[in-house]
Amino acid sequence: MKQGSSQSFDYIVVGAGSAGCVLANRLSAESGVSVLVLEAGGSDAHWTIDMPLGFTRAFLNPAFGWGYCSEPEPQLNGRTLWLPRGRLIGGTSTINGMFYMRGHRLDFDGWRDRGCTGWGSADVLPYFKRMETSWRGAGKYHGDRGPLHVRAIETTRLLHEPLMQTAAAAGFATSDDLHGDVQEGFARGEVTITPRGRRASASRAYLYPALGRRNLKLISKALATRVIVEGRRAIAVEYVAAGQTHRVRADREVVLAGGTYNSAQLLMLSGIGPADHLRAVGVQPVHDLRGVGANLSEHPRVPIDFAASKPVTFLNELRADKVLLSAALWKFFGTGAFASQLNSCNIVIRTRPGLVQPDIQLMSNPVRMDAKIWFPGIGERQEHRVTADAVVLHPEARGHVRLRSSNPLDAPRVHVNAFGSAADIDAALRGVEVARHIYSTRPQADLIAREISPGPQRKSRADLEEYIRTTGTITQHPVGTCKMGIDDDAVVDPQLRVRGIEGLRVADASVMPTVTGGNTNAPTIMIAEKASDLILGRQLPPADI
Repeated sequence: MKQGSSQSFDYIVVGAGSAGCVLANRLSAESGVSVLVLEAGGSDAHWTIDMPLGFTRAFLNPAFGWGYCSEPEPQLNGRTLWLPRGRLIGGTSTINGMFYMRGHRLDFDGWRDRGCTGWGSADVLPYFKRMETSWRGAGKYHGDRGPLHVRAIETTRLLHEPLMQTAAAAGFATSDDLHGDVQEGFARGEVTITPRGRRASASRAYLYPALGRRNLKLISKALATRVIVEGRRAIAVEYVAAGQTHRVRADREVVLAGGTYNSAQLLMLSGIGPADHLRAVGVQPVHDLRGVGANLSEHPRVPIDFAASKPVTFLNELRADKVLLSAALWKFFGTGAFASQLNSCNIVIRTRPGLVQPDIQLMSNPVRMDAKIWFPGIGERQEHRVTADAVVLHPEARGHVRLRSSNPLDAPRVHVNAFGSAADIDAALRGVEVARHIYSTRPQADLIAREISPGPQRKSRADLEEYIRTTGTITQHPVGTCKMGIDDDAVVDPQLRVRGIEGLRVADASVMPTVTGGNTNAPTIMIAEKASDLILGRQLPPADI
């Protein structure tokens, strides 16, 4: 790497999140190249990040995030939605729920059929396998030598078996592996947690093991403010650190990996995006690319709560003395109630005939979402509850990201448009109906005293729609604002190159043409794995599936 006033690197990666950490590792493994990673946030060293169950606090910690909220959402009665995104090394993989889902094979075949050659299910499976060390071991669908540890959720205390035993009686299948031959039904959830019971974030899995390489440099607390374009080529990145503005040159490529909100924002701050909008906020257009910031897609969700008929939920594990014991077991042995995630069962199902893949996921948890630590004999104990949020897996509605101003310190304007389509509301209503059906079927029904919300009084479509508009929210799986494709609205081509600008790519969740049918961290890491090969001019052969 070149030093001095004209410091340069072969590759500049903007963002050390789920994708950026992967790119840092894979690109710097190539001999003869230099890599710089710019990350706006700071250290990810904190016990609530390390401890798997600590995610319930890490996710809420304002010190770990960007502090984004949506604009008022008209279809949700004018409510603003909280948009937590990780602003620290590891990005959102450092504060998320660690849930590991790739998505359905038809999700990726759909990308391919939209013109994204090389992104079908057979094309991406080798990259999923390359990235993981699965508790299942090596096989047709899984790898055992990757940086990312994937393990099954320890379900002993999570009321898993009643739901699994209910599946057949409720008319649904079970699956031993949602990433295998049967990609729907009731299944045991999987999470990115190490054998030592620690969060397997992208930083822990990919970045830190590579930082000893002399050709890799990480600059944290460095906010990228602009990609500098000369002619039609990206040549440098401008960033602010410690109150000073710096410029660093990219001899080969700039790769944006800031995520769905920030990558689109940085493109627009750089003059790449819808020209009329850029002029309106005081940014001089460099390249009129109308798709930047459009096509925002998110999984909307509807909360569903039930009162338990017995004191059998995870609330029992939050008795103060048990909390101390569980914390000690996690700290010294990586075991115990706090060393895994809270998910009773991963339910991914079709709610009507004729669908070719699941349309609803039920986020089934064995505890109320506002559960608190309690002390025996002191204060009023909370009621035992279980939840089954209905998630719409393939929403039709699209939102957008726009600049608030030309100031990089101003948060972008985000209009999610969750439940902005009648079809999405229809799907959510089916999700509520199927959750009610499942939780009223034995043996699961034996654990249920009553439905709390929406509540049995809400039966009509009008009542349930109003419930959705009052309580519906999102799952924090934003994708699509730098859409990959071959149409006029595409931002990047199937090689992830920004259309019309040389030396510039985007490689994160923002390039997904459509959101995958499940949590999005795993497919984001896959995208970065494949992107590193595209950048280096190679590829893994397609899988034989």
